[in-house]
Amino acid sequence: MINAADEQKMQFMFALRSKGVMDKRVLEVMEKIDRAPFIRGLFSERAYEDMPLPIPCGQTISQPSIVGLMTQALNPQPRDKVLEVGTGSGYQAAILSQLTRRVYTVDRHSRLVKEAKAVFDEMGIVNITAFTADGSHGLTDQAPFDRIILTAAAEDPPGPLLAQLKIGGIMVVPVGQSDAVQSLIKVSRTEQGFDYEELCPVRFVPLLEGLGQE
Repeated sequence: MINAADEQKMQFMFALRSKGVMDKRVLEVMEKIDRAPFIRGLFSERAYEDMPLPIPCGQTISQPSIVGLMTQALNPQPRDKVLEVGTGSGYQAAILSQLTRRVYTVDRHSRLVKEAKAVFDEMGIVNITAFTADGSHGLTDQAPFDRIILTAAAEDPPGPLLAQLKIGGIMVVPVGQSDAVQSLIKVSRTEQGFDYEELCPVRFVPLLEGLGQE
């Protein structure tokens, strides 16, 4: 007999594959890292559904298939140093932590950073450094990065972040003028400049400058 928890996990993994997450490493990590600890309160029982859910500070935790597709597009490697802009719940950073050497994650809301750090500690994840900061400027102290991922939508890939991407590096960023029309973009930095590839339509909260109220 398959119990309810195993059934949920099977449906969770099936949803990832059906939406195009095919990278074996990404699937293995998403099976291993439980999404439930990153969601508090009323919505925690919906952790295995392929949908975005509300978290504090007016933010959301992305739907798992989008996390999977973004991670797959980023193509993280074991020696990579990664910058994530928009810690949110911490779920995306936790996934990346299993695929790379070090993850630096920043969020403008100190409450989200504090809560994410607590979950990382509970899970015994030690290669994530989380800051409260204005992520639109990146992290010049730690640049350059092998990989950069944004979990908030910008009107264009931000110049300061492009400058902090190594040659040979990849950035994955939602780009769009409004909540309604956004595209996930993969940016690859080459010796000659930047190559842009449009991946799929998405909906993310906007990338805002400055720090949040909490």
